[in-house]
Amino acid sequence: MVIEVTDANFEEVVLKSEVPVIVDFWAIWCGPCRMIHPIIEEMDKEFEGKALMVRMDVDAHPATPAKYGIRNIPTLLFFKNGEQVDKQVGVVPKKKLVEKLEALL
Repeated sequence: MVIEVTDANFEEVVLKSEVPVIVDFWAIWCGPCRMIHPIIEEMDKEFEGKALMVRMDVDAHPATPAKYGIRNIPTLLFFKNGEQVDKQVGVVPKKKLVEKLEALL
């Protein structure tokens, strides 16, 4: 199950993760965000134990998106060993996201 992260637990869940993490920055009013959610859900099941998929609502938790310069949503940030290593803005095919994630494994 995709975890909802907050400004309060972002460091613990994402930056201290022992596996690569994809953070999906989204908002409830964002149509393209809803398009990418099923892809992230599928990837969460496929990469269980190898990677972590999390979501952050940019309206409810604005500090972290501001820190990482999130200006458009959906934006996916890829983290490994507590560092941002890749970024994807907008909706893309699942294949592209899988390729980016597999490069981190």
